[in-house]
Amino acid sequence: MSKAYIFLALTAVGISMGCATQQQFLNSKQDTAIQTVLGRAQFEMNCQEVTPVVISREVVQPALQGPYVGGIQRAEYTIGVTGCGKRSTFVVICPEGGEGCYSTGSGAFHNWSQ
Repeated sequence: MSKAYIFLALTAVGISMGCATQQQFLNSKQDTAIQTVLGRAQFEMNCQEVTPVVISREVVQPALQGPYVGGIQRAEYTIGVTGCGKRSTFVVICPEGGEGCYSTGSGAFHNWSQ
């Protein structure tokens, strides 16, 4: 019976280590994501005085995973920006292992009304 408890304890430690690693990954990319969105927001909103707010952040797993196919894990941030009487929301993607991030822009990804 003690083997079951040891197994459960090791599983819990492994899960918590995985969560800490994802949190560290998100924390390490957040400043770059904010800088990326600031530049884009200043240009698109035609406003130099913008204030960013991180609305959400998560680690996105690769769409394809397997023994012969591998993708890149990404940090994804939704950042709201206000300034000059305007508001906009941007999604920023930061791939693991890369030095930069890219903004996917404001608004919806698809125009479902057409």
